[in-house]
Amino acid sequence: MARVRNIDSAELPPELAEVYERFAGSYGPFRNQVAVFAHVPAALRHLFPMLMELREARTLPKRALEIAIVVVSNLNACHYCVAHHKPFLQVEGISSAGIDRIMDWQDHPELDATDKLVVQYAIAAWETPNRIPAALFRAIREVFTEAQVVELTLRITLCGFFNRFNDALQIEEEPEVHAAG
Repeated sequence: MARVRNIDSAELPPELAEVYERFAGSYGPFRNQVAVFAHVPAALRHLFPMLMELREARTLPKRALEIAIVVVSNLNACHYCVAHHKPFLQVEGISSAGIDRIMDWQDHPELDATDKLVVQYAIAAWETPNRIPAALFRAIREVFTEAQVVELTLRITLCGFFNRFNDALQIEEEPEVHAAG
């Protein structure tokens, strides 16, 4: 059980209930997370529509996004986020066992050169953002557009925020996550 109570969408004004239900129903099994965020209407009003809009825009390749999220979530030992994003990454062609060993990226047989670059960038952007090697950034820019680099960086750092939020408030994994695993 989370450290604060889950708020049901029926307790919210209609416009916020709609965001809550749209996110909980279409983005993935994140109902427990959105139920905690519902304590702060501004967060519900802005964060979740942004995530849905980013997904719909498809600026960043889904495989790169999910690799970055799983890597950062592993760095932060956020089991909630790893469990939720592992199925998304499996859809992108990486096996369950391959995802479990994604942090051993250097000789990972399921990762191509771009995947390995995303892993390196996710680690650097999260752990040492003020010291990302120029060669790594140049390599990222050779593969991704400026908009994709900005979104990749946004999603890496936002993932770290969600990792810490989920863990600090002890948000529980939804039953659907365990059923999919």
